[in-house]
Amino acid sequence: MAHYDLVVRGGRVIDPAQGLDAHCDVAIVRGRIAAVGQNLAELGVRDGVVDAHGLIVTPGMVDLHTHVYWGVPPLGIEPDPNCLARGVTTAVDAGSAGADTFPAFRRYIIDVSATRIVAMLHISSIGMARDDQAGGVGELEDIRWAKVERAIDVARAHSDIIMGIKVRLQSDMVGNDPEQCREALRRTQAAAHAIGKPAMVHVGGTTIPLDEILGALNTGDTVTHCYHARSEGVLDERGKVRTSVKRAIEKGINFDVGHGRGSFDFNVARRALDQGLLPGTISSDIHAWNIAGPVYDLATTASKFLHLGLPLHEVLRRVTINPATAVGMAGRIGTLAPGADADLSLLRLAEGEWPFEDSHGHVELGGTRLEPVSVVRAGKVYPCSPSVYAGEQGHVH
Repeated sequence: MAHYDLVVRGGRVIDPAQGLDAHCDVAIVRGRIAAVGQNLAELGVRDGVVDAHGLIVTPGMVDLHTHVYWGVPPLGIEPDPNCLARGVTTAVDAGSAGADTFPAFRRYIIDVSATRIVAMLHISSIGMARDDQAGGVGELEDIRWAKVERAIDVARAHSDIIMGIKVRLQSDMVGNDPEQCREALRRTQAAAHAIGKPAMVHVGGTTIPLDEILGALNTGDTVTHCYHARSEGVLDERGKVRTSVKRAIEKGINFDVGHGRGSFDFNVARRALDQGLLPGTISSDIHAWNIAGPVYDLATTASKFLHLGLPLHEVLRRVTINPATAVGMAGRIGTLAPGADADLSLLRLAEGEWPFEDSHGHVELGGTRLEPVSVVRAGKVYPCSPSVYAGEQGHVH
């Protein structure tokens, strides 16, 4: 009699949550991790064996900052071709939907996607369903859209998949009045506090100081776009990491990459890393205006941090257990511990000369990149699509 439904055999299993780095097998039963060990397939397998020799096997990658509400916000993309098919088993949508647009997001996108999707609900009731053409209007330029009670009601009604409250504080989104920026932040914090979940705050280009924003945040909140090159960044005018940033980290505030089209600068990242400011989470901020570059996918964003000198296991930590913890799902995802959901990413470590571009057109050549090969999502195997680098030179390691 078969003991397991599926076994992923012979890969280099790296699970930072457990401090595990070993060549072994991962066994799955009824959509959950059953065991990690040697020669597990010998006990019998019902549905098949996945050969992972030469590959890295990790907990399914979690992208903490995505925009996967296709068809409503102008920046929305389809989740399965751009997340699951590129190695991400859980996508956290970062505020694409607000209270008035979330029910449709759930019915028509979340509930019918193979990618696991959870969400940070935008404090603006229209989410990001805004006019993004030249001269467009930001989603909080009229503060009346920030409806705290409505956000609370919807977040409670969908508490299984709404993991917190999102706000974008850049002047393009909230206007040029500092008091309006402060009010948007206050309303975000009020809604987050009421539902007992964290806030995610988009920073950079704000009309109020970053020091003030950080002072208003609570343990468990996330600051996204931590290596942007706009005003009010993590570095002060001397290029030093701000004291307020160090205090925020000590307080337990998460600093997230959120690469995006305009929010990742190699120079800022390198100077911050050199001073010990590591990101808590690595995310892509993938959307319609960066999937063709410079972001492409989470694996490419993660590879940029290998290029910047982070060890492999620290990069993987920041795309597995750390984002799982940031959305309150540690133990369920982000680990291969027995009993966790059977979400896995199988990755090839490719060596060669890979062009990595930041959000400002600066290109650096990296020697190693992570290439998704396949994923297991809730115990089912899905192949990954070829990357943008498919035709370029390199070799596997």
